[in-house]
Amino acid sequence: MKIAIVYHSGFGHTEKLAHYVEEGAKEVQNAETFLIGLDEKPVNWNLLEKADAIIFGSPTYNGTVSARFKQFMEDSTGPAFVEQKWRNKIAAGFTNSGAEHGDKLNSLMTMSLFAAQHAMIWVNLGLLSGKTRNDLNGIGSWLGAMAQSDNASPDVTPKIEDLNTAKYLGHHVAEITKQFCNGK
Repeated sequence: MKIAIVYHSGFGHTEKLAHYVEEGAKEVQNAETFLIGLDEKPVNWNLLEKADAIIFGSPTYNGTVSARFKQFMEDSTGPAFVEQKWRNKIAAGFTNSGAEHGDKLNSLMTMSLFAAQHAMIWVNLGLLSGKTRNDLNGIGSWLGAMAQSDNASPDVTPKIEDLNTAKYLGHHVAEITKQFCNGK
C-alpha cells in the first residue's frame, strides 16, 4: 500500500513532524511511503493519484493552513478534484504552531473539509487525550496530530511527545489503510 505525506514547512518544524509521521507509517507491514515537500519541486500529481492514503501537513499561520498549503489545495482542482481522482482514498492531517493552542484545530478542519471535497475518507488521530503535556496527544486533539513549535530551531522543538503523537498518527493511518486495502 502506498502512503503519501504532503506537507509545507515554513521553518522546518512541519518537515520534522512529517518524518515522524512517515516513521510511524513504515512500522506497518507493506507500507510504502512518499514524502512530498511542497517547497521542493512541482507536485507529482500522478504519485498522489496512485497513493492509497494521503496525509496532509501544514503549519498553522494566522489561524489556518499556510499560504503555500492553501495554494496546493487550489492547484489540486485540475489534476484531482474535477475527476474525483482521490475518491475513497484515506486522508488524515497534522499541524503545528508556535502557541500551545494556536488555533490548530482550524487547520485540521480545513484539511478535513478539503479531503471531503475530494470524496476522501478522513481518519482521525484515534488516540485519547493525554493527561499532561508530557503524554502522547498532550494537546488533546481528536481530528489529527497537533504539535507546538516554540520559537526555536527544529533541532529543539517540537517536543518529543508531540513528535511521537505524529508518529502514532502515521502508524494509525497505515493500519486503517491496510484494513481498507484488504477489504476489512
